[in-house]
Amino acid sequence: MAYYIPILFFAGAYVLTYFTIPKIIRLVEYKNLMDDPVSRSSHKKKTPTLGGASFFYALILALFFSRSWGEFNESIYLVPGLTILFIIGLKDDLLVLSPYTKLIAQFLAISFIISNPSFTIHSLNGFMEIEAIPTYVNYLISGFIMLTIINAYNLIDGIDGLAAMVGIVILIIYSAIFYMTHEYFYLFLSLTMNGCLIAFLRYNLSIATDEKIFMGDTGSLIVGFIISILTLKFLALSPEKYDSLPFLIENVPLIAISILIVPLFDTARVFTIRLADKRSPFSPDRNHTHHILIDYFNISHRKASYIIGAFNLVFVYLIILLGSASYNLWLVATLVTTVVILGYLFFRIDYSFTNLKRKLKIKRKVDEVKEKGKKLFHKDKN
Repeated sequence: MAYYIPILFFAGAYVLTYFTIPKIIRLVEYKNLMDDPVSRSSHKKKTPTLGGASFFYALILALFFSRSWGEFNESIYLVPGLTILFIIGLKDDLLVLSPYTKLIAQFLAISFIISNPSFTIHSLNGFMEIEAIPTYVNYLISGFIMLTIINAYNLIDGIDGLAAMVGIVILIIYSAIFYMTHEYFYLFLSLTMNGCLIAFLRYNLSIATDEKIFMGDTGSLIVGFIISILTLKFLALSPEKYDSLPFLIENVPLIAISILIVPLFDTARVFTIRLADKRSPFSPDRNHTHHILIDYFNISHRKASYIIGAFNLVFVYLIILLGSASYNLWLVATLVTTVVILGYLFFRIDYSFTNLKRKLKIKRKVDEVKEKGKKLFHKDKN
């Protein structure tokens, strides 16, 4: 493979996304398809959404140009799945769909992927002494993995920059993995998605209100879908492919969990809280980790996103180092210890929706008093 080919996929996706998003912003503003803030929103002004629409056609073009690199004609299976999630995400951003409607769409999209032999998990390669996996178990495991990742990623898209930064970290790791294993189709897919996210991040973190945009469900469903595909392929690699990776083959499932630690931990945490409160696990609230960092520690969206993204990167690096010499027991112990510590820290304070709502009301009243004080000061001065 020529060295410039991966660069072309990354640069092409970046340029397409970078120059398309301003057009989407203008269109969304003209048609008044803005995201209105509600009581649990982290933004206070109407903001354009649908930024993820620019990801869709960049990925479709990448699949067209990379189709010959796939061993099992994977691009043909990805296109219908991407299209289903693009349509359902677009409709949800415009009309708001029920979680169960989105789940049905996700099942349909996933069915195209797990029917391709490239994504069949034949063995766990000795993880917890599990070797061969029956076909029906493979379908159940694969479907569950993809469904979990898509929804976990969708749920972390709650503040500026977070979903994009976490996605960039995950995709950098997968780009390195598929480069080392010579799985170039998935390398191109990772780089294309990363190019889209890096270009999008420039607008998502923009201070200028006329340039700011959210990826919306249109984007988060697509990115989650791509990350779930890459994760499934990582778990389905043939044993000889793992020889080029810097960790023991039996640690692969734990490495996959560590790569996705941020969305998986956050989803498990909020689902536990909601079920404990006898609510639907899909009911909205401000119990996410990123909301807690903002509401309780009074830091900006950007800082919260940097902190969480940096944690994801450092954690994966440490787990890979540990996985290069340690067997399952130590890695499991490390993962469990980390989750327990994080769980303790984030459950120690009262993060109930009622308490958060009360604190937000107090904060808004303080802001209103400050604003009135400033107006009176300027009035007296004049």
